[in-house]
Amino acid sequence: MAYKAPYDIVKTVNQAGLIKARMSLSKTLILGFLAGAFIGFGGFLAIMVGGGIPGIQSNNPGLQKFIFGAVFPVGLMLVVIAGSELFTGNTAVSIPGLLSGRITWYGWLKNLFLSYTGNLIGSLLIAYFLAYQTNLLGSAPWLNFTIRLSELKVSAGFWVLFLKGIGCNWLVCLSIWLAMASEEIAGKILGIWFPIMAFVALGFEHSIANMFFIPVGIFYGAHINGYQFVVGNLIPVTLGNIVGGSFFVGAIYWFVYESKMLSGTRLGMIPAAQDAGDTRVSKNASDPLDQILDS
Repeated sequence: MAYKAPYDIVKTVNQAGLIKARMSLSKTLILGFLAGAFIGFGGFLAIMVGGGIPGIQSNNPGLQKFIFGAVFPVGLMLVVIAGSELFTGNTAVSIPGLLSGRITWYGWLKNLFLSYTGNLIGSLLIAYFLAYQTNLLGSAPWLNFTIRLSELKVSAGFWVLFLKGIGCNWLVCLSIWLAMASEEIAGKILGIWFPIMAFVALGFEHSIANMFFIPVGIFYGAHINGYQFVVGNLIPVTLGNIVGGSFFVGAIYWFVYESKMLSGTRLGMIPAAQDAGDTRVSKNASDPLDQILDS
């Protein structure tokens, strides 16, 4: 199975970040809408499967969390493979280019704002029209599970949600890194599945997923108001997601592979065979992507 070394992943991330920063407003918003819908599909499936096994939940809660987490990654698979703009992933993908000066702050923030807005619209559409209007979650055991899940998400404190947001997007952005490492669809699916399953099973918080989980609970009668949704969950989780993706993934990998070190030489210019210890990989000055990134 073909794969990229860590150095080459950052180069691929740089190229993706440039495309995102230069994308038009309308395309970013539309692709953001699709990403929100895709994550909504993943959340919907997770409730239908993981919330439909109350016996296992009572007797073996660890297994129930695993099953819930095992089906949720379909959302990010659609995002990455089909193509769309997901806010949480975008917090990291443009950071190497931003810190190296290839991407402007305006380009990065524009992409984050538009993708976040589009994600919200897409998630709400799935929650209201496909999950609520169809009444697919309107009977036991799914109804109780949906309401309880949404109410639990607004019951934790700011600090707890902030930390859960960091842990979540650290893993989410690593899954995107792993997907970019693979040259094949099967490898991308595997790279996405493990970290996403892990963050969901661990109980971390994803701001875009919560744009589905909490509203669908509200639609079905959960005792949650708009203030609790936004201030009691979305703001601290979003801030945590930004830190988890931009610092723990984007900035750290930029520092390792691209920051100016060793007497002004960028680590990103060191041949991958030396840097990664893989003798199969070699780089030279004629690499077209090197020319793109160094222009």
